[in-house]
Order: sequence, then C-alpha cells, then structure tokens
Amino acid sequence: MYNGLIILDKPADFTSHDAVAKTRGILRQRRIGHAGTLDPLATGVLILLLGSATRASELASGHDKEYIAALRPGLATDTQDISGREISREAREVSADELRAVLPRFCGKISQVPPMYSAVQVEGKRLYQLARAGKNVERAARSITIHELELLEGRSPEGDFFLRVLCSKGTYVRTLCHDIGAALGCGGCLASLRRTRSGSFGLERAVTFDTLAEASRRGELAELIIPTDELFSEYPAISVTPDGAARVKNGAFVAAGQISSGSIPAIGGLCRVYAPDGDFLMLGRSGELERGGEAVFGYKNFWSVE
Repeated sequence: MYNGLIILDKPADFTSHDAVAKTRGILRQRRIGHAGTLDPLATGVLILLLGSATRASELASGHDKEYIAALRPGLATDTQDISGREISREAREVSADELRAVLPRFCGKISQVPPMYSAVQVEGKRLYQLARAGKNVERAARSITIHELELLEGRSPEGDFFLRVLCSKGTYVRTLCHDIGAALGCGGCLASLRRTRSGSFGLERAVTFDTLAEASRRGELAELIIPTDELFSEYPAISVTPDGAARVKNGAFVAAGQISSGSIPAIGGLCRVYAPDGDFLMLGRSGELERGGEAVFGYKNFWSVE
C-alpha cells in the first residue's frame, strides 16, 4: 500500500476518474483518489492521492490553481468549449488590444454562473444530466477570485489567444472564456486548457503514465511518491512525545506537555503534527480546554489507513 501523492501530467481525452483507474492498474492499488477535477479536454497537473492521503481530498482541492487557456473568439458552444455544439459563430477579427481592454473586468473577486455542463447539483440532479436531457435551469452565481489574468504572446494557427489564469477553487475557466467572448461582443469558447499548477505543485513535479509504468516495471514507484504532509507545507509543524503520539492515535488531543518541539498555533490555527520518529500523524487544529489552557485537536488524521 502506497501512501502519499503523485502529481500526474494528465493527458487529453481522460476524465479524472479515468486517470485514477489507469493509475490503480499501474500501482495495483485500489485506494487512490484525486483532488481538483480536470475535464477530458484539459491536460496538466492532477494531484493523485494514495492510501491514507485520500483523506486530504477536500483540503487538497481547495488550493488556488494556474492554467494556460486558449480562448477562441467568435465561437460560442453549449458546453463553453470546443467539444460542444455550436450556438453561434461570428467571423470578426479581435485584436490583442481589444482583448486586453476587457480583461480587467474579470480580475479580482467576481461572480460566475456555473455552466450547464458541470457537476453542480440542482435539486438533486447534476447540471450535465439536465443539459443532456435538453433542459436549461436557473443557476445561482458563485463568488470566485481571479488573482491574475494575463494575455500571453502569440496566437494559434486557428486564431486562439492564450491566457494565463491564476484563480481560486471553483473557477470554471471555460465559463471565463465564454464570458470574455460575450464582453467582446462576438462570443468565445475554450479551445484548450493546461493546468500548470495546483497549490504548490507545478508541472516540474508532474509525471506521465509512461513514467509511472516504467517506474513500476523497475520497482522504483516509491521514488515518485511525494509525502502527504507536503500538501500542508504552509502550516507550522510540531512534534509530539511518544505519549502524545499514542494520544493522537487514540483520537485524543495533545496539550503542551505532550509537545516536544514547536508551538501550539493561535486558537483555531492549523498545524502539522509529527511523531517522535518523524512520521506525519495528522493535521491538527488548536483550541481551548474546558479546564483552561490550549491543546491541539485532531482535524484530519493520516497516521494509518482505514
């Protein structure tokens, strides 16, 4: 059983579920999940979670992400990307300056309406299920943050512009392209998408299926697995005594007397908790004890596989 992370460079035409299934076959391990879904059209960084790291799925999905998106002006589709059915087409030339002029409207905290072809649930149904049935329903706008939106140099042979997008969790880049097209007055859709970063993990650490398969053949898979605690590198670390480690494994809090190094963070703060031998035990959250004093309580345990 492998525990930890693999940063996969997902190829096109694979769903995130497909990527997990193929990795299960290579590793011969069932317990594998992923964080931060990528559409089949998209390529790039997909965080795979192995063994006990699957407990971090929700936390790992919440990080900011960076993409290189190809915007095709003049074409609008029902899926908001080139895989969908054409809704409108306008053969108007859009200049780089014209595009730059509208980009500031989409920077910072903005509202975005999820596309019909998405996994968002409305009254117990996935939107894509309703869309495939020919239905179009009202969707509530969601608040997202576009931290950076930059027009890159060059265009594709098809006339696509390339945008670098740094955004918060929950951002639909194809909807961003659709909305930018609407702002240009000619429509637009996503022509291609490559995720270049998810949290602190970039393409420089990503591996392909071929690399995984070759490492498996050589018995070197362990060398490609990243420790789970790297997901939480932004949080301070504490180490606990043997008694503290036993308390963690029994689901109890650890107080100052069971901490051998590091400090309890401010109330409500998260921290990485390590055993005396350096093993990552849990992500903990600080809190107050009824009898007074502070302690670290279990927030997400990683010390064993269920």
